Amino acid sequence: MKTLHAPLHPTLRSLTATLAAAVTATAGLALAAAPAAEASAVRASALRVSTAFTLPGAKVFPEGIAADPRTRTVYVGSYADGTVYRARPGRADAEVFLPAGRDGRHTANGLRVDARGRLWVVDSTRGVSVYDQATGNRLAHFEVADPAGPADPSAPARPLFVNDLAITPDGTAYLTDSVRAVVYRVTPDQLATGSGPLLPAYDLSGHLSPAPAGSFSLNGITADRAGRYLLTVDMTAGDLFRIDLGTGAISRVALEGGGSSPGGSLVHADGLDLAPDGTLRVALNTVNTLSSWRLTPDGTRARLTRTLTDPSLQIPTTLVHTPGRTLVVRSQFDRKGGVMPPGTQPPTPFTIASITGL
Repeated sequence: MKTLHAPLHPTLRSLTATLAAAVTATAGLALAAAPAAEASAVRASALRVSTAFTLPGAKVFPEGIAADPRTRTVYVGSYADGTVYRARPGRADAEVFLPAGRDGRHTANGLRVDARGRLWVVDSTRGVSVYDQATGNRLAHFEVADPAGPADPSAPARPLFVNDLAITPDGTAYLTDSVRAVVYRVTPDQLATGSGPLLPAYDLSGHLSPAPAGSFSLNGITADRAGRYLLTVDMTAGDLFRIDLGTGAISRVALEGGGSSPGGSLVHADGLDLAPDGTLRVALNTVNTLSSWRLTPDGTRARLTRTLTDPSLQIPTTLVHTPGRTLVVRSQFDRKGGVMPPGTQPPTPFTIASITGL
């Protein structure tokens, strides 16, 4: 399918002079303020940042990450050209798994490995493809049904930005669109057909807070382990939404214990990762911050438990929690060649961070 517009990352929209000043002012490792009842526990946590592995290439600008819990293999996608990298356990360097341009892929945003070991890769300009980890062969692909707008070929293109995805225990995939404010769905039955249109399942546009024209909205998405609900974040307003998969009801999650410091809200939130124990981990891109929240069992409330702000996170976009550590994508989107102009400084080697204690 023809690319209808040059891909623009949501980070570009969220970068302002105020944020730039906040990031510049951040020096070294800092733990953000927490509620008094939790402050001692937060400060006592040994949060450590190191490098898990390196990605080959001078212009990678990574965005998405996924881990296969069975093999401990990690996959990372390049927003710059759609390359997907594979990092094997114990290796200091990743390797190219899916080359740039494979299957017409322009970008590689959200990544997930499903329960059957298939790798899902989102292309923000088109939709999602599913790959065999052993062979790299594409098993299925789904594209947004109406990227060019109405049937009239003279009509202007409808912008879209397919961003991130989550997979529920029954094998259904849900994907966010940061421009259209919808969540798409691919069911197991649809997956079995191998291809088809990517159709909206939930429209959140009526639930979002008013925002400047052209702002990006929905970004990260995750599901609870029982498949009862989805959580997705409006990165502009900082609201976290709960989508009940049984009733279709959409509601805001009550966020508690936050504040005005980075990580105290979900403004600029990018990737989400919900652990089985109810810990929600969040990457907040332009403020170089990670935060973790404790969800109530029904997913209707969340309390901030700890935050980490560190310039060495290098504009974190997505994250995945694995046993003993959280792996975080260092996008370097603010560097020369990235998606956040002016970007005058050349990027350093592209790496994935390892965080312990989050």
